[in-house]
Amino acid sequence: MLATALGSPAPFGQSQFAFMRGNAFEAKVKADGGAELLRLLYERLGGSSAAPGPDVATPDLSAAGPEGRAARTALALREATAAGGWALLDHPMLALEVAGSPAYLEPDAVVVDPDGRWTVVEIKSFPMIDASADASKVGAAARQAAVYVLALERVAAVTEGAEVGHRVLLVCPKDFSNLPTASVVDVRKQRAVTRRQLTRLTRIEDITAGLPEGTTFDPACAPEELDAAVAAVPPAYAPECLAACELAFHCRARSRAEGAVEALGRSVRGELGGLTTVAGVLAAAAGKEGDPADPTVAALRRAAALRAEALESAAGLRAEALEASAARAGAPEGAAACR
Repeated sequence: MLATALGSPAPFGQSQFAFMRGNAFEAKVKADGGAELLRLLYERLGGSSAAPGPDVATPDLSAAGPEGRAARTALALREATAAGGWALLDHPMLALEVAGSPAYLEPDAVVVDPDGRWTVVEIKSFPMIDASADASKVGAAARQAAVYVLALERVAAVTEGAEVGHRVLLVCPKDFSNLPTASVVDVRKQRAVTRRQLTRLTRIEDITAGLPEGTTFDPACAPEELDAAVAAVPPAYAPECLAACELAFHCRARSRAEGAVEALGRSVRGELGGLTTVAGVLAAAAGKEGDPADPTVAALRRAAALRAEALESAAGLRAEALEASAARAGAPEGAAACR
Protein backbone atom coordinates (compact mmCIF):
# COMPACT_ATOMS: atom_id res chain seq x y z
CA MET A 1 0.00 0.00 0.00
CA LEU A 2 2.83 2.40 0.84
CA ALA A 3 4.57 1.77 -2.49
CA THR A 4 1.30 2.31 -4.38
CA ALA A 5 0.65 5.57 -2.52
CA LEU A 6 4.15 6.76 -3.51
CA GLY A 7 3.43 6.02 -7.16
CA SER A 8 5.89 3.11 -7.40
CA PRO A 9 3.81 -0.07 -7.03
CA ALA A 10 5.67 -3.34 -7.18
CA PRO A 11 4.44 -5.05 -10.39
CA PHE A 12 5.36 -8.54 -9.35
CA GLY A 13 4.16 -11.41 -7.24
CA GLN A 14 4.01 -15.18 -7.24
CA SER A 15 1.75 -16.57 -9.91
CA GLN A 16 -1.38 -18.38 -8.78
CA PHE A 17 -0.24 -21.47 -10.68
CA ALA A 18 3.10 -21.55 -8.85
CA PHE A 19 1.35 -20.93 -5.53
CA MET A 20 -1.12 -23.78 -6.10
CA ARG A 21 1.63 -26.13 -7.32
CA GLY A 22 3.72 -25.41 -4.22
CA ASN A 23 0.77 -26.00 -1.89
CA ALA A 24 -0.13 -29.25 -3.65
CA PHE A 25 3.44 -30.55 -3.40
CA GLU A 26 3.70 -29.63 0.29
CA ALA A 27 0.41 -31.40 1.00
CA LYS A 28 1.74 -34.51 -0.75
CA VAL A 29 4.93 -34.46 1.32
CA LYS A 30 3.01 -34.08 4.58
CA ALA A 31 0.25 -36.59 3.79
CA ASP A 32 -0.44 -39.49 6.17
CA GLY A 33 0.93 -37.64 9.17
CA GLY A 34 4.15 -36.72 7.37
CA ALA A 35 5.17 -40.34 6.83
CA GLU A 36 7.07 -39.61 3.61
CA LEU A 37 8.75 -36.54 5.06
CA LEU A 38 9.91 -38.48 8.13
CA ARG A 39 11.13 -41.33 5.94
CA LEU A 40 13.24 -38.93 3.90
CA LEU A 41 14.60 -37.25 7.02
CA TYR A 42 15.58 -40.56 8.65
CA GLU A 43 17.08 -41.78 5.40
CA ARG A 44 19.22 -38.66 4.91
CA LEU A 45 20.13 -37.78 8.50
CA GLY A 46 19.86 -41.15 10.24
CA GLY A 47 20.85 -41.06 13.90
CA SER A 48 20.97 -43.50 16.80
CA SER A 49 17.20 -43.50 17.31
CA ALA A 50 14.81 -46.04 15.86
CA ALA A 51 13.01 -45.13 12.65
CA PRO A 52 9.81 -43.12 13.15
CA GLY A 53 6.67 -45.24 13.27
CA PRO A 54 2.93 -44.53 13.18
CA ASP A 55 2.98 -43.04 16.69
CA VAL A 56 4.72 -39.79 15.68
CA ALA A 57 3.30 -36.86 17.66
CA THR A 58 1.73 -34.02 15.65
CA PRO A 59 0.82 -31.36 18.23
CA ASP A 60 -1.87 -28.79 17.58
CA LEU A 61 -0.18 -25.39 17.28
CA SER A 62 -3.25 -23.22 16.84
CA ALA A 63 -3.51 -20.14 19.07
CA ALA A 64 -4.66 -16.53 18.90
CA GLY A 65 -2.29 -14.22 17.04
CA PRO A 66 1.37 -14.70 16.19
CA GLU A 67 2.47 -14.20 19.80
CA GLY A 68 0.11 -16.95 20.96
CA ARG A 69 1.20 -19.30 18.21
CA ALA A 70 4.90 -18.67 19.01
CA ALA A 71 4.27 -19.45 22.69
CA ARG A 72 2.30 -22.58 21.76
CA THR A 73 5.12 -23.72 19.46
CA ALA A 74 7.73 -23.24 22.19
CA LEU A 75 5.61 -25.28 24.59
CA ALA A 76 5.12 -28.05 22.00
CA LEU A 77 8.87 -28.20 21.38
CA ARG A 78 9.58 -28.55 25.09
CA GLU A 79 6.92 -31.23 25.54
CA ALA A 80 8.14 -33.22 22.53
CA THR A 81 11.74 -33.08 23.76
CA ALA A 82 10.75 -34.18 27.25
CA ALA A 83 8.64 -37.05 25.83
CA GLY A 84 11.68 -38.51 24.08
CA GLY A 85 9.86 -39.54 20.90
CA TRP A 86 9.41 -38.40 17.32
CA ALA A 87 7.32 -35.28 16.74
CA LEU A 88 6.39 -33.33 13.62
CA LEU A 89 5.45 -29.66 14.01
CA ASP A 90 3.57 -28.49 10.94
CA HIS A 91 4.04 -24.76 10.24
CA PRO A 92 5.25 -23.77 13.71
CA MET A 93 5.55 -20.10 14.61
CA LEU A 94 8.95 -18.83 15.76
CA ALA A 95 9.98 -15.43 17.08
CA LEU A 96 13.29 -13.67 16.42
CA GLU A 97 14.37 -10.21 17.51
CA VAL A 98 15.26 -8.03 14.53
CA ALA A 99 16.51 -4.51 15.19
CA GLY A 100 14.91 -4.53 18.62
CA SER A 101 11.47 -5.72 17.52
CA PRO A 102 10.05 -9.27 17.31
CA ALA A 103 9.73 -10.81 13.86
CA TYR A 104 7.54 -13.90 13.48
CA LEU A 105 8.69 -16.72 11.22
CA GLU A 106 6.87 -19.79 9.94
CA PRO A 107 9.01 -22.66 8.62
CA ASP A 108 7.34 -25.45 6.68
CA ALA A 109 8.06 -27.96 9.43
CA VAL A 110 10.30 -28.78 12.38
CA VAL A 111 11.00 -32.39 13.37
CA VAL A 112 11.98 -33.40 16.91
CA ASP A 113 13.77 -36.74 17.17
CA PRO A 114 14.05 -38.92 20.32
CA ASP A 115 17.58 -37.64 21.00
CA GLY A 116 16.26 -34.09 21.38
CA ARG A 117 17.54 -32.79 18.05
CA TRP A 118 15.36 -30.25 16.27
CA THR A 119 15.62 -30.24 12.48
CA VAL A 120 14.23 -27.56 10.17
CA VAL A 121 12.49 -28.85 7.03
CA GLU A 122 12.12 -26.63 3.96
CA ILE A 123 9.75 -27.79 1.21
CA LYS A 124 10.30 -26.16 -2.19
CA SER A 125 8.60 -26.75 -5.53
CA PHE A 126 11.71 -26.32 -7.72
CA PRO A 127 12.98 -29.66 -9.06
CA MET A 128 16.00 -31.63 -7.93
CA ILE A 129 17.34 -33.22 -11.12
CA ASP A 130 19.86 -36.06 -10.74
CA ALA A 131 20.11 -35.19 -7.03
CA SER A 132 21.10 -31.62 -7.85
CA ALA A 133 19.05 -28.40 -7.86
CA ASP A 134 19.60 -24.83 -9.04
CA ALA A 135 22.44 -23.43 -6.92
CA SER A 136 20.91 -19.97 -6.53
CA LYS A 137 17.59 -21.41 -5.34
CA VAL A 138 19.30 -23.79 -2.93
CA GLY A 139 21.35 -20.88 -1.59
CA ALA A 140 18.21 -18.81 -1.02
CA ALA A 141 16.56 -21.75 0.77
CA ALA A 142 19.67 -22.19 2.94
CA ARG A 143 19.64 -18.52 3.96
CA GLN A 144 15.95 -18.76 4.79
CA ALA A 145 16.47 -21.92 6.85
CA ALA A 146 19.40 -20.33 8.70
CA VAL A 147 17.04 -17.68 10.08
CA TYR A 148 14.73 -20.43 11.35
CA VAL A 149 17.70 -22.15 13.01
CA LEU A 150 18.60 -18.93 14.83
CA ALA A 151 15.02 -18.54 16.04
CA LEU A 152 14.90 -22.16 17.22
CA GLU A 153 18.15 -21.72 19.15
CA ARG A 154 16.47 -19.11 21.35
CA VAL A 155 13.91 -21.71 22.44
CA ALA A 156 16.46 -24.53 22.69
CA ALA A 157 18.60 -22.42 25.04
CA VAL A 158 15.89 -22.69 27.71
CA THR A 159 14.87 -26.29 26.94
CA GLU A 160 16.71 -29.09 28.71
CA GLY A 161 18.10 -31.75 26.41
CA ALA A 162 17.35 -29.82 23.20
CA GLU A 163 19.78 -29.26 20.36
CA VAL A 164 19.12 -27.47 17.07
CA GLY A 165 20.61 -29.24 14.05
CA HIS A 166 22.67 -27.08 11.70
CA ARG A 167 21.86 -29.43 8.83
CA VAL A 168 18.40 -28.80 7.40
CA LEU A 169 16.33 -31.07 5.16
CA LEU A 170 15.47 -29.59 1.76
CA VAL A 171 12.58 -31.46 0.10
CA CYS A 172 11.92 -30.94 -3.63
CA PRO A 173 10.23 -32.75 -6.53
CA LYS A 174 12.41 -35.50 -8.00
CA ASP A 175 13.51 -34.93 -11.59
CA PHE A 176 10.42 -34.02 -13.65
CA SER A 177 7.88 -35.79 -11.47
CA ASN A 178 5.87 -34.76 -8.44
CA LEU A 179 7.53 -37.39 -6.24
CA PRO A 180 9.44 -35.92 -3.29
CA THR A 181 13.14 -36.33 -2.78
CA ALA A 182 15.42 -34.66 -0.26
CA SER A 183 18.89 -33.33 0.30
CA VAL A 184 20.71 -32.25 3.45
CA VAL A 185 22.02 -28.67 3.47
CA ASP A 186 24.55 -27.46 6.05
CA VAL A 187 23.59 -23.90 7.02
CA ARG A 188 26.35 -23.10 9.54
CA LYS A 189 27.93 -20.54 7.23
CA GLN A 190 24.59 -18.85 6.44
CA ARG A 191 23.70 -18.91 10.14
CA ALA A 192 26.94 -17.15 11.09
CA VAL A 193 26.50 -14.50 8.40
CA THR A 194 22.86 -13.87 9.35
CA ARG A 195 23.70 -13.65 13.05
CA ARG A 196 26.45 -11.11 12.33
CA GLN A 197 24.13 -9.05 10.13
CA LEU A 198 21.41 -9.03 12.80
CA THR A 199 23.83 -7.66 15.41
CA ARG A 200 24.75 -4.81 13.06
CA LEU A 201 21.20 -3.70 12.35
CA THR A 202 20.22 -0.29 13.66
CA ARG A 203 17.46 -0.57 16.24
CA ILE A 204 14.06 0.75 15.18
CA GLU A 205 14.00 3.02 18.23
CA ASP A 206 17.24 4.66 17.07
CA ILE A 207 15.86 5.16 13.57
CA THR A 208 12.62 6.71 14.77
CA ALA A 209 14.50 8.96 17.20
CA GLY A 210 16.24 10.62 14.26
CA LEU A 211 13.02 11.32 12.34
CA PRO A 212 11.38 14.76 12.35
CA GLU A 213 8.62 15.13 14.91
CA GLY A 214 5.22 14.13 13.55
CA THR A 215 6.60 11.89 10.79
CA THR A 216 4.03 9.35 9.65
CA PHE A 217 3.98 6.64 7.01
CA ASP A 218 0.20 6.51 6.73
CA PRO A 219 -0.67 5.77 3.05
CA ALA A 220 -3.67 8.09 3.41
CA CYS A 221 -1.35 11.11 3.71
CA ALA A 222 -0.76 13.50 0.81
CA PRO A 223 1.84 12.12 -1.65
CA GLU A 224 4.24 15.02 -0.94
CA GLU A 225 4.08 14.42 2.82
CA LEU A 226 4.50 10.69 2.40
CA ASP A 227 7.45 11.09 0.05
CA ALA A 228 9.15 13.42 2.54
CA ALA A 229 8.58 10.91 5.35
CA VAL A 230 10.11 8.05 3.35
CA ALA A 231 13.03 10.27 2.27
CA ALA A 232 13.83 10.88 5.96
CA VAL A 233 14.98 7.24 6.19
CA PRO A 234 18.09 6.74 4.03
CA PRO A 235 17.55 3.80 1.64
CA ALA A 236 20.01 0.92 1.30
CA TYR A 237 18.96 -0.23 -2.17
CA ALA A 238 20.49 -3.19 -3.99
CA PRO A 239 19.08 -5.13 -6.98
CA GLU A 240 18.32 -8.05 -4.64
CA CYS A 241 15.66 -5.88 -2.99
CA LEU A 242 13.44 -6.26 -6.08
CA ALA A 243 12.59 -9.82 -5.05
CA ALA A 244 11.60 -9.05 -1.48
CA CYS A 245 10.63 -5.43 -0.77
CA GLU A 246 7.57 -3.55 -1.99
CA LEU A 247 9.48 -0.24 -1.82
CA ALA A 248 12.31 -1.54 -4.01
CA PHE A 249 11.17 0.31 -7.16
CA HIS A 250 10.83 3.57 -5.24
CA CYS A 251 14.29 3.20 -3.70
CA ARG A 252 15.77 2.18 -7.06
CA ALA A 253 14.45 5.36 -8.68
CA ARG A 254 15.99 7.46 -5.92
CA SER A 255 19.26 5.53 -6.09
CA ARG A 256 19.50 6.02 -9.86
CA ALA A 257 18.64 9.71 -9.56
CA GLU A 258 21.51 10.15 -7.10
CA GLY A 259 23.84 8.09 -9.28
CA ALA A 260 24.64 5.69 -6.43
CA VAL A 261 26.80 2.70 -7.37
CA GLU A 262 24.67 0.46 -5.09
CA ALA A 263 22.16 0.35 -7.95
CA LEU A 264 24.68 -1.79 -9.85
CA GLY A 265 24.83 -4.44 -7.12
CA ARG A 266 26.58 -5.05 -3.81
CA SER A 267 29.49 -6.84 -5.48
CA VAL A 268 30.18 -3.81 -7.69
CA ARG A 269 29.88 -1.51 -4.67
CA GLY A 270 32.41 -3.62 -2.81
CA GLU A 271 34.91 -3.46 -5.68
CA LEU A 272 34.74 0.35 -5.99
CA GLY A 273 35.96 1.17 -2.48
CA GLY A 274 35.56 4.89 -1.71
CA LEU A 275 33.90 5.72 -5.04
CA THR A 276 30.20 6.00 -4.23
CA THR A 277 28.68 7.56 -7.37
CA VAL A 278 28.63 6.56 -11.02
CA ALA A 279 29.79 10.07 -11.98
CA GLY A 280 32.77 9.71 -9.64
CA VAL A 281 33.65 6.33 -11.13
CA LEU A 282 33.56 7.71 -14.70
CA ALA A 283 35.64 10.74 -13.68
CA ALA A 284 38.23 8.50 -12.04
CA ALA A 285 38.38 6.27 -15.13
CA ALA A 286 38.86 9.33 -17.35
CA GLY A 287 41.71 10.62 -15.18
CA LYS A 288 39.81 13.71 -14.06
CA GLU A 289 39.51 12.74 -10.41
CA GLY A 290 40.93 10.26 -7.95
CA ASP A 291 44.34 9.38 -6.57
CA PRO A 292 46.42 7.44 -9.14
CA ALA A 293 47.95 5.50 -6.25
CA ASP A 294 44.53 4.14 -5.29
CA PRO A 295 44.33 0.55 -6.64
CA THR A 296 40.66 1.02 -7.56
CA VAL A 297 41.37 4.21 -9.53
CA ALA A 298 44.36 2.57 -11.23
CA ALA A 299 42.26 -0.44 -12.23
CA LEU A 300 39.51 1.81 -13.64
CA ARG A 301 42.01 3.81 -15.72
CA ARG A 302 43.61 0.63 -17.00
CA ALA A 303 40.18 -0.71 -17.97
CA ALA A 304 39.33 2.59 -19.70
CA ALA A 305 42.58 2.47 -21.67
CA LEU A 306 41.94 -1.12 -22.77
CA ARG A 307 38.40 -0.19 -23.83
CA ALA A 308 39.65 2.79 -25.86
CA GLU A 309 42.27 0.58 -27.51
CA ALA A 310 39.69 -2.07 -28.39
CA LEU A 311 37.29 0.52 -29.83
CA GLU A 312 40.07 2.08 -31.91
CA SER A 313 41.09 -1.31 -33.25
CA ALA A 314 37.47 -2.19 -34.07
CA ALA A 315 36.99 1.15 -35.85
CA GLY A 316 40.10 0.52 -37.97
CA LEU A 317 38.92 -2.95 -38.96
CA ARG A 318 35.49 -1.60 -39.84
CA ALA A 319 37.02 1.14 -42.03
CA GLU A 320 39.15 -1.42 -43.88
CA ALA A 321 36.11 -3.61 -44.44
CA LEU A 322 34.13 -0.66 -45.83
CA GLU A 323 36.98 0.29 -48.20
CA ALA A 324 37.26 -3.27 -49.44
CA SER A 325 33.50 -3.45 -49.98
CA ALA A 326 33.50 -0.15 -51.87
CA ALA A 327 36.40 -1.32 -54.06
CA ARG A 328 34.57 -4.50 -54.97
CA ALA A 329 31.40 -2.58 -55.76
CA GLY A 330 33.27 -0.16 -58.08
CA ALA A 331 35.35 -2.77 -59.95
CA PRO A 332 34.49 -3.64 -63.63
CA GLU A 333 32.32 -6.72 -64.11
CA GLY A 334 35.13 -8.66 -65.83
CA ALA A 335 37.62 -7.86 -63.09
CA ALA A 336 35.15 -9.04 -60.47
CA ALA A 337 34.70 -12.28 -62.41
CA CYS A 338 38.46 -12.80 -62.58
CA ARG A 339 38.69 -12.46 -58.85
